[in-house]
Amino acid sequence: MTLLKDKFAVISGAATENGIGYATARVFAEHGATVALLDLERNDPQKKAAALGEQHRGYVCDVTRREACQQVAEQIIKDFGAVDILINNAGITQPIRILDIKPENYDAVLDVNLRGMLNLSQAFIPHMISRGRGSIACTSSVSGQAGGGVFGGPHYSAAKAGMLGLAKDMAKELGPKGIRVNAVTPGMVATDIRGDKMTQEVMDRIVAGIPLGRIGTPAEIANVFLFLASDLSSFVTGATIDVNGGMYIRA
Repeated sequence: MTLLKDKFAVISGAATENGIGYATARVFAEHGATVALLDLERNDPQKKAAALGEQHRGYVCDVTRREACQQVAEQIIKDFGAVDILINNAGITQPIRILDIKPENYDAVLDVNLRGMLNLSQAFIPHMISRGRGSIACTSSVSGQAGGGVFGGPHYSAAKAGMLGLAKDMAKELGPKGIRVNAVTPGMVATDIRGDKMTQEVMDRIVAGIPLGRIGTPAEIANVFLFLASDLSSFVTGATIDVNGGMYIRA
């Protein structure tokens, strides 16, 4: 299928092999998009992009730096000619308790997750406005809805909740300009972000609270981003789509 034929997509946090961003880049490429993978230098986004095909490109970008986002946006628009889709996926987490959060912990998590979304969105929105169309989506978390309960401290929950608020406000402001903005809230997903910080006992307890009885895969989250990036969701904006196996079911 070619749901994204002739589309140009930018994905942040996209060069971790087992991450949501790279899974999204892969499925976008499979559906005909040309993809720009953004990540830190240590994750080698150029190499990951090349693995998807010669038309795809990788760019080093620290989303916490506004000027870096502006510069990479200018370069991508120059290289691709247009950008139709932006996926704000860059994120970090820290599983610490409220009294253990130091200013530097708070700043690090909020800067990557929330400020990074703002920085990168601001860099590409003027281009999308000039074209009269675009789709922006972000990777939030069930932690931002439920106040934790998955993985990460209270500052992580705050950052992910902030992303939901920012996405909704952006959807209201940018809708009249032809730009859709949505959020995806994964539950527990089998990515590398947890590292070795979660014991099997904790994992078993979390899975026991998931009606579908398992954790998700990056590809399952990527498929939702595919929907939001494509014309299948042409009348969807300001939405929060839960992809959590039922671990957080709202009225």
